[in-house]
Amino acid sequence: SDSTGFQLMQNHPNPFNPETWIPYALGKTEGVVIQIYDAQGALVRTLDLGLKGEGVYDSRDKAAYWDGTNANGERVSSGVYYYRIEAGSFQQTRKMIILK
Repeated sequence: SDSTGFQLMQNHPNPFNPETWIPYALGKTEGVVIQIYDAQGALVRTLDLGLKGEGVYDSRDKAAYWDGTNANGERVSSGVYYYRIEAGSFQQTRKMIILK
């Protein structure tokens, strides 16, 4: 698959507590989902961003936002987490750290 223009960038701030922004770029319009996993690989939170157009989403008002809570609204513990983007056939995973 052609992943030109698609990218998952490092979250900022990192390490963070309690909130972070996840920048990404799209080579064409796709539905974007970011899933956050703990170090054991358990799914912590799904951010369904919906349909997004081609472009770079790297500013605070454009990047994906995570408030450090799980699907139940509870704050997650300190440690290593992984975040994974799916946009059409494009997938990429990166690591981030929560420090309290």
